Amino acid sequence: MILYSNPKAQYEAHRQEIDAAIAEVLNSGWYILGSKVKRFEEEFAAYIGAGYGVGVASGTDALTLALAVCGVGPGDEVITVSHTAVATVAAIALTGATPVFVDIEPDTFLMDTSRLESAITTATRAIVPVHLYGQAVDMEGLLQVAHSHNLRVVEDCAQAHGAMYKGRRVGSLGDLSCFSFYPTKNLGAIGDGGIVLTNDAELSARLRHAREYGWAERYVSHFRGWNSRLDELQAAILSAKLKFLDEDNAKRKRIAALYAEGLFACGLQCPVLGKGEDHVFHLHVIKSEQRDHLLDFLKQNGVGSAIHYPVPVHLQPAYRELSFTPLPVTEQTALKICSLPMYPELTDEQISTVIETANRAVKAR
Repeated sequence: MILYSNPKAQYEAHRQEIDAAIAEVLNSGWYILGSKVKRFEEEFAAYIGAGYGVGVASGTDALTLALAVCGVGPGDEVITVSHTAVATVAAIALTGATPVFVDIEPDTFLMDTSRLESAITTATRAIVPVHLYGQAVDMEGLLQVAHSHNLRVVEDCAQAHGAMYKGRRVGSLGDLSCFSFYPTKNLGAIGDGGIVLTNDAELSARLRHAREYGWAERYVSHFRGWNSRLDELQAAILSAKLKFLDEDNAKRKRIAALYAEGLFACGLQCPVLGKGEDHVFHLHVIKSEQRDHLLDFLKQNGVGSAIHYPVPVHLQPAYRELSFTPLPVTEQTALKICSLPMYPELTDEQISTVIETANRAVKAR
């Protein structure tokens, strides 16, 4: 069976460095908010091109805290997309704010920034662009709209570690940016983890207090905060893996190019490069008019696949009470997409098998 995602292969590829990092932490006796977290925060912020990094417990916490320190709360609205991992919308809801959805582009599956103006109201406080699957949203257009309305921009970079937009890494463009280090990510921990980046020293200070009960000094809460800390083990693992990120992303791009070449003739729509100019292929998402047949055929022939994401957030039971404008592209996209295996450790033989099996699936229809 060829897995569509394989975090164990990532561990095995970098086993020596990861084991050494884990042993160093275990032997240190310091496991929460120590030197390893501080080092990783600095390293990752520098890699992305941001001034400050604040490690937290998950990507969802990163988004929630980022919005909260911007003052987003009950009565406010935050604009994002429905075609995303539910974590994006859950984080907005956790602040007490109301998510407002705009539709996506039909080819890139990213936020259609031309629809932002019509979604803004007097209650709008922030925009959360999602750099989905590893590709950047049209940030130039988005930032123009945000600045003209004095709105905060919180980038959701959970799937875009290392992706570029017009010469800058995503995560360095908004007021704050949020990354997840879930094990399957392009830069993944062996457990949960997240980080918030910013160039604003005041926001960085607020985040450090907010992630630990609102403490400015130990045991004294100056406001009601959270318990959301990146631990030393995960930080050490992430530092060990960070130096391989660009190399691993290059391998993902090569696999995507092979898929594009091998699947062109059978008519499956491979990822389309949008205005963001770069794609680091956290996921390799294709579009098929016979999606369900394709999924069944792949499974029967030992090729793993998945749907990211099968139900738009606005149609999920927990969020159906939200009022929203029609999202026809979002809803149609969810019916046609599926994800092929994508991780740096895929072998040429496995890649060829995926391509050959997908071609056979189309011909068998």
